[in-house]
Amino acid sequence: MKKRPLQHSILQSILNELPREEMLGLLFPGKHMALLSARRAALIISRVRLIAMLFAILSALFILPDLAMLPWPLSGRMGVARTVTSIAFWVLAFSFHGSNRMRDAYLSLGLMFAIPTAFFLVSSTLLSQAGLDGMPVNISTTIQAAYSFLPLLIVAGLSMFPLTALEGAAVASLVLAADVLAAVSHTATLSLGTVLSTSGLVLLIAIVATLSAMSQLGFMITLVQTAIRDKLTDCFSRASGVELLDIQFTIASRSKAPLSIAFVDLDNFKSVNDTFGHDAGDQVLVNAAHNIRSTLRTGDMLARWGGEEFILIMPNTRCHDAVFAIERLRGNGLGMRPDDKPMTASIGISERTEDNAADWKTLVEIADQRMYQAKQSGKNQAVHACNKN
Repeated sequence: MKKRPLQHSILQSILNELPREEMLGLLFPGKHMALLSARRAALIISRVRLIAMLFAILSALFILPDLAMLPWPLSGRMGVARTVTSIAFWVLAFSFHGSNRMRDAYLSLGLMFAIPTAFFLVSSTLLSQAGLDGMPVNISTTIQAAYSFLPLLIVAGLSMFPLTALEGAAVASLVLAADVLAAVSHTATLSLGTVLSTSGLVLLIAIVATLSAMSQLGFMITLVQTAIRDKLTDCFSRASGVELLDIQFTIASRSKAPLSIAFVDLDNFKSVNDTFGHDAGDQVLVNAAHNIRSTLRTGDMLARWGGEEFILIMPNTRCHDAVFAIERLRGNGLGMRPDDKPMTASIGISERTEDNAADWKTLVEIADQRMYQAKQSGKNQAVHACNKN
């Protein structure tokens, strides 16, 4: 029997251990749920702002060594370049405060790497034009190495952020392109062969840093998936439901899109606990949650709001479509009670544009009120206010 290479066995083991969705999430950002994207964006922006503040200080401090080691007017020009770089980092450090949008995260991350990359190109050009022939060999070599190996430090910074493989490759390509540009245009102070060798090191470090970034992301995915779920029903928890409602309401408001929610309250659930015990009640909740999830459409989200209450979030769904979805849910049923009677629910439906809701809290309150109307009207029904026209 032919033996498989060790590398193939290791790769196959890793692929078998990772669920397909998680693997895709490590490769492509479009595979992430809204909650993960929001938390990841907030973390990226927070780290960018912190690092930018640190680099702003360091960029200004390194003006002194330049003045001490470089001849004039080169030291003055490098001082100007460092000052501009420091100012750019300070601006970045005070930007995007409080944002949890991936668009802002990408912009801040791009600037985080674009600023030092631009400084590398400018400094390489200045050093090449001025020349260091009149300086002692050891000092000249130190200065050349310090500036020429800057791209290595830049791409190493990828490991600081939870990124997918595609995102890491995009950022690394920016730095690598700048390094190759320095070689092709002969702006670097080292020989062309040395610069090309450095580019190879940049690529190698970029790969290692991206793998580290993917490892961070994988750990974050695991933490978020564990934290956002209700342990009993495997629905989103109430805290996660609040975040989802906030995110989806913001998206719907910006895009002027509909957003429907359904407040689902199981009928006579207290009697199940009182008569058959809490274990039986827990099983009823598990069955109800399973039946609701089995009828969800792509993009719909279910959160356990508390006790026997659930909120079904239906993005980009108009009121009539939400009513149709709920009627299909009621038709499929919510499982059985311990006494073999079907479990029913009172449901209130609200929609952002139809009900002119100013925020997600108002939308939930309207759906909650309609759920109580359904209770008072005999239970086992859905109440809504869809426009008949």
